[in-house]
Amino acid sequence: MRHFAAALLLIAAPLTALQAQTMPVSTFLAKADALKKKGPMALFSSDIGLLKKEIQNSAKSLRAEQVAAKKTGRKLPYCLPEKASFNSTELLDHFRSISPAQRNIPVQAGFAGLVRKKYPC
Repeated sequence: MRHFAAALLLIAAPLTALQAQTMPVSTFLAKADALKKKGPMALFSSDIGLLKKEIQNSAKSLRAEQVAAKKTGRKLPYCLPEKASFNSTELLDHFRSISPAQRNIPVQAGFAGLVRKKYPC
């Protein structure tokens, strides 16, 4: 369990990436649960990198959206700070709080919900 938590913390690492992916929240949760079942062996799974990249890309997109909104004078429901941090527990708990019927939303949309809760303007 401790190794799983450490591995998932890598997911919530620095908020940089190339472009947003389109993984649904349901797939993200399924992969995270599968990693948890692997225990320490999860550290060798490529899914850790995939999940990490998904969150990083989502964060980058949200940050770009925030910058664009500021330039045009639009207000957003969140104010993502430069040094935002999220741990794996709060991320997964938030994704699990999304009703199963709604978990087909992209990870970026699910992550935006967490950002709105944690960093409102």
